[in-house]
Amino acid sequence: MERIPILQMGEFLLVTIQVDMHDRLAMTLQDDLTNRISQTNASGVLIDISALDIVDSFIGRILGNIAKMSQVMDAETVVVGMQPAVAITLVELGLSLTGIRTALNVEKGMTLLQATVAKSANDRFISTEWDMEDDAED
Repeated sequence: MERIPILQMGEFLLVTIQVDMHDRLAMTLQDDLTNRISQTNASGVLIDISALDIVDSFIGRILGNIAKMSQVMDAETVVVGMQPAVAITLVELGLSLTGIRTALNVEKGMTLLQATVAKSANDRFISTEWDMEDDAED
């Protein structure tokens, strides 16, 4: 069975899609990626779609689902390299990729992912401090 490689770079997972996505491959990627997030405790996922010329509504939904599943598993998602035609198609199909941050290229995407993960960790720390103060008052 054909699979898209998922590379680990420190606390992040990097997915570079270099082939045309078909429905079965997209579903396999979704399963493989959620399993890898669980196995590695990754805090972020960067998905490079620069080689994709076409994204249909199903693939767009799968990308959105991956981002949502990653977020539930405490990992941020950034999609990079979106071609103008792909962006236009997604908008025309009415797909809003809620929960997905985007960047022009891998370098900018990695910078965004690092900043997003750092902010999320800081927000959790502040929330924990507030919870501990509330508990101390009780």
